Amino acid sequence: MTERERGFASVWADLTGVSFSQGYIDANGIRTRYLSSGSTDKPLLLLLHGVGGHAEAYSRNLGTHGEHFWVVAIDMLGHGWTDKPAIDYQVADYARHVLDVMRALGRDRAHLSGESLGGWVATYLAVHHPEAVERLVLNTSGGWTAHPEVMARLKRLSNEAAADPSWDRIRARLEFLMFDKTMVTDDLVETRRAIYAQPGFAETMARIMCLQEMEIRRPNMITEDQYRSIKAPSMVIWTSHDPTATPEEGRQIAEMIPDARYVVMNRCGHWPQYEDADVFNRLHIAFLRGEADPLGLVA
Repeated sequence: MTERERGFASVWADLTGVSFSQGYIDANGIRTRYLSSGSTDKPLLLLLHGVGGHAEAYSRNLGTHGEHFWVVAIDMLGHGWTDKPAIDYQVADYARHVLDVMRALGRDRAHLSGESLGGWVATYLAVHHPEAVERLVLNTSGGWTAHPEVMARLKRLSNEAAADPSWDRIRARLEFLMFDKTMVTDDLVETRRAIYAQPGFAETMARIMCLQEMEIRRPNMITEDQYRSIKAPSMVIWTSHDPTATPEEGRQIAEMIPDARYVVMNRCGHWPQYEDADVFNRLHIAFLRGEADPLGLVA
């Protein structure tokens, strides 16, 4: 089915009727771009995207979550339109930036929800800075598995798209994320293409991809003891068709974290918050509000 047949899909269409803001904050010297919804008198919810991603990964979640939380989706360090220092980007660097974002927002504690790399960073914070984490959601999270074939494919697609930010290469990188490839809309491709076409972004992407090198990835990975040390109430969301790890591997993470909820969303790949936003939003909001699973999907 084409975009025209199902109705043109757009980031702007996702945000129709949503009261939101876009801007930049100074996070300890790092100019950090954000999308936000909800009022500042509500609990802070930080949304952390995956590797090579950007805040638009959450365009279908801002409105509903903004009814309950002060929602802030950031472009993480080196990503999107946020500053890109010349470093090899490791998990502690991303985590330090997230803490700096929280301080810039005037908060010392927040709900953290991360997808892929964002989940890895959120896990690191729950382990090393438990005082900063209210509730934790790990969405097709990195940090536990290291499959060489997956790492090599992700590295190749990402570096190719950054070196040659053509329509086809950007689309191929986005299609890696989706179970239904038709969900990669023209609007989403152009949103990412503009980011990847920034001067010097190919060099930044090469640095970002350092976590796909086994000798760097291994020391950054989360250990079983670290998962077991997490104190924050936690939910692990996986999918039936995640391209990076199986539902069984997602369950392993959930079983290590004390009292964690575990949910598998069907017919989704690596972006369930986008691919099935209605189900994700209902599950996610209920958990963050301390409510029971509204859909009966918790394993």
